[in-house]
Amino acid sequence: MPRQGPSMDASKKVDLKIIIIGALGVGKTSLLHQYVHKRFYEDYRTTLGASILTKVLAVDNTPLKLQIWDTGGQERFRSMVSTFYKGSDGCMLAFDVTDRESFEALDNWRDDFLEKVIPREQDFPMVVLGNKIDLCDRQVPKETASAWCKEKDIPYFEVSAKNNINVAEAFETLAKQALSTYKGIFESYLTDSIKLTPNDKPKKSCC
Repeated sequence: MPRQGPSMDASKKVDLKIIIIGALGVGKTSLLHQYVHKRFYEDYRTTLGASILTKVLAVDNTPLKLQIWDTGGQERFRSMVSTFYKGSDGCMLAFDVTDRESFEALDNWRDDFLEKVIPREQDFPMVVLGNKIDLCDRQVPKETASAWCKEKDIPYFEVSAKNNINVAEAFETLAKQALSTYKGIFESYLTDSIKLTPNDKPKKSCC
């Protein structure tokens, strides 16, 4: 059942929760602030738990309010971070192209997320971001990351939070996926609710 709230009237604003997850230091906070504030800050304190920013935009003529959850990537906070997954409409997996370990950790982050999203949906709205393509010391080839994403059927974006490359495109692709899924759930719920007709009423018992 979809959350209670807006109808699919295109003039009604839809609230969607997007969560960005990944290893420590991949630039999740930088990506989020670049998208929301169009600014890049070199130094961020490590995110402990989660912080939230909002962004209002229109997708397919539908006004959206994205509530974007920025999560900490430290392993010792993993159990805490996973409590924030509930209610998510879309998930952004981020890694650092100059850090092979952050890429290799994607499987664990994805599996952990899907295990805790109820109901579990293998085609849950999700994108992968390979951040820091502006740096020279690359360790993860584009072909390697693309192949991993193709196998999982997840869109892949090479991005730079510093130079604002593909950041908006990645977020808006995820927003479009999440909205499409949201509409599908909503319409399915409406269809199910009108299936009961007078002919469907239970017959009276003879006893």
